[in-house]
Amino acid sequence: MKRLPIDAKTWLLLGALAAAALLAGAHAFEIFGHYAPCELCYKQRDVHWLAFWVGLLGFGAAFWRRSVARPACLLLGFVFLGSTVLATWHAGIEWKWWPGPAACTGSHFHGVSASDMASLLSGAVHHVVQCDEAAWRMFGISMAGYNAAISLVLAVLSFLFAYRSARRV
Repeated sequence: MKRLPIDAKTWLLLGALAAAALLAGAHAFEIFGHYAPCELCYKQRDVHWLAFWVGLLGFGAAFWRRSVARPACLLLGFVFLGSTVLATWHAGIEWKWWPGPAACTGSHFHGVSASDMASLLSGAVHHVVQCDEAAWRMFGISMAGYNAAISLVLAVLSFLFAYRSARRV
């Protein structure tokens, strides 16, 4: 098998940086593109924050004990795999392949407090971002779709580095 130019420990840092780049991209779309995130978008960000910390802490721990790199890569792979599943679910909701959560798809009117209702009745404008409407698409693929594809690649790479480090021991 061909030798990869980086080791598992280095991959953990690169995986953390990839998660940070995905978070930065999401925030850039929100701040500069004025695309407000929905409830599922926020959940996807939470998973990328987890991936960031798993990668960063795994990288740091691998300096003290090299054997930590393999389980950290496995954990990072499972976090990115979870991101893939969540983003695929979100993309499927956007394509109306399956129903999404009632709280953010407009199918039910849940979670409205008396103060929310009073502000609505007083004329305040509230826009609820729907999870089943893609805010942006490029080549027919939404942000959730790109997130799913990128997360899958990152998961496969994480598992590859875990496998490679196991063979070297």
